[in-house]
Amino acid sequence: MENELFDYSPIVEREPIHWPGGARVAFYLGLNVEHFLVDRPSTSINEATAALTPDPLNYGWRDYGPRVAIWRMIESFDRHGVRPSVLLNSDVAERYPQIIEAGRARDWAWLAHGQNNSTLQAEMADDEGAYLTHVVESIEKATGQRPRGWLGPALTETFQTPQLLADLGLNYVLDWTNDDQPYRLNVPGMLSVPYTLELNDLGLFTMHGMSGSDFVQIVKDQLDQLYAESAASGRVMALALHPFVSGQAFRLKYLDEALEYVTNHPGVWMATSDEIAEHYTRTTVYRTAA
Repeated sequence: MENELFDYSPIVEREPIHWPGGARVAFYLGLNVEHFLVDRPSTSINEATAALTPDPLNYGWRDYGPRVAIWRMIESFDRHGVRPSVLLNSDVAERYPQIIEAGRARDWAWLAHGQNNSTLQAEMADDEGAYLTHVVESIEKATGQRPRGWLGPALTETFQTPQLLADLGLNYVLDWTNDDQPYRLNVPGMLSVPYTLELNDLGLFTMHGMSGSDFVQIVKDQLDQLYAESAASGRVMALALHPFVSGQAFRLKYLDEALEYVTNHPGVWMATSDEIAEHYTRTTVYRTAA
């Protein structure tokens, strides 16, 4: 079947994007704050026990995130003045309210990220609209902000998800990791904002076995290359982090080094994904095909 959600658009043929203050790269940090069900398999560091119920080995690794690791990361974000764009499971609000309180005190941006990370959006059937309504309204009640953006658990959607999200007042998704600039979907009022599977700690550390030093160099190389390409038109750099990965004690100094480099790099707009979507919508002209 044909992909009707968005059209092909080569980056070399687009109208230039200009970020605030003459910045060339818009940077945001996507912080995955998630809840996992104890009786279902999910993201694992050791597949040998992943199918067991319960699975203390993998569940405990994931559960280190909200219990310990995120608090370590918050100290790093505060040191560098970084406001995360939080990819939030709505179950987090009920189970870990202290995290919500910490984020509200720091004016984090809140995006909807499903109910939990053990339930994939692609598994939804006829009740998807009601499910998304529950997720969005639960996050709004807990955070005081109605989410404007969406990332599906494991970046999953159904073919109906973008329209259902638009009906709920959201205006962008992160699931389609195919660009360095925002672009409009063929769903009125909906954008795709760049996210990343490559500059993502889960893949770099657990799938590819990168070291902390490797991580820092990759962040530097990504930013330097995007900056070089952005002289005529702005780019977006996303950094995707999971507390149970980057919040491990032995990795914190490398997170600090990476954020130190980004926040002191010339021509970088330290933004949230909400701000990137809003600026793009407000400053670019939508032209339909002739």
